[in-house]
Amino acid sequence: MRAVVTGAAGFIGSHLCEHLLARGDDVVGIDALTDFYEPARKRRNLAALLGRDRFTFHRRDLLDMRLEPLFAAADAVYHLAGQPGVRGSWGPEFAVYLERNVLVTQHVLEAMRETCPGRLVFASSSSVYGDADAYPMRETLRPRPVSPYGVTKLAAEQLCETYRTAFGLPTVSLRLFTVYGPGQRPDMAFSRLVTAACARRPFPLYGDGSQSRDFTFVGDVVAAMRSAALSAWAGVANVGGGCEVTMNRVIDEVGLLAAPVRVVRGPAEPGDARRTAADITVAKAAFGYRPGTDIRTGLAAMVRAERASLPVRPEERVPAERR
Repeated sequence: MRAVVTGAAGFIGSHLCEHLLARGDDVVGIDALTDFYEPARKRRNLAALLGRDRFTFHRRDLLDMRLEPLFAAADAVYHLAGQPGVRGSWGPEFAVYLERNVLVTQHVLEAMRETCPGRLVFASSSSVYGDADAYPMRETLRPRPVSPYGVTKLAAEQLCETYRTAFGLPTVSLRLFTVYGPGQRPDMAFSRLVTAACARRPFPLYGDGSQSRDFTFVGDVVAAMRSAALSAWAGVANVGGGCEVTMNRVIDEVGLLAAPVRVVRGPAEPGDARRTAADITVAKAAFGYRPGTDIRTGLAAMVRAERASLPVRPEERVPAERR
């Protein structure tokens, strides 16, 4: 396949590019390298991609690009670019979320309407549900986002659905449930927790730890995205990990895999849903999605990656005569 990936330098985007390249696809990546978190992390994500035979990268703001020439040659467009994060979406920063999540998505859809490429796979979010009326969450539930971030993701998803029904664009919106894995954004709970455990530092926890999530390993997510792009199905589908886990259990697991963690508990943050749990029946039927990574295996991969990135302490160096 010939693919365009927006947000290619981000956590999920870089994993997706690696996944597509490993399966023989030609990939064009686009990313503005915004400073929501340090761009150096995104450059490290790109380092493994740049120079590959089938990978081309454009460092550009999507709103400033004429996308039609790139889209015209694509079999699939994976739209992952956007402004992430629940906590930062309150107050004056909401304007940034509107631009990067809503206006950018409309710009992408207009370019698709002009060129009619294969398919659009949009990275939506479980944040559109908010505190749901029933669990597990099904796509037929009434969305009730509890954060401005969730509002913008729902608006972008609705734009995809509107262009699909009005113009016949083959769009797939995947509601991703708390994606984790090596290279996760540094503001996310798992990333902060694993870093704290490996560095023997305290871990600030928002809430009492009984809040639960349907955590989904990034490798399962990117496989779902490509499967959705190859299918003939269009619409909205949940992509979850298949297991609802509390933060207290995650803290215990990381303690066993890395080191016991001293938790510093604080009040819950506004905009954080109390619980998420995905019904993945639609994704199973539509494009064969089945999560394959359990929470312990996924966390172990994060711990290994974190340890590999840490400098070796003097007491851990092996003398030459013992090598």
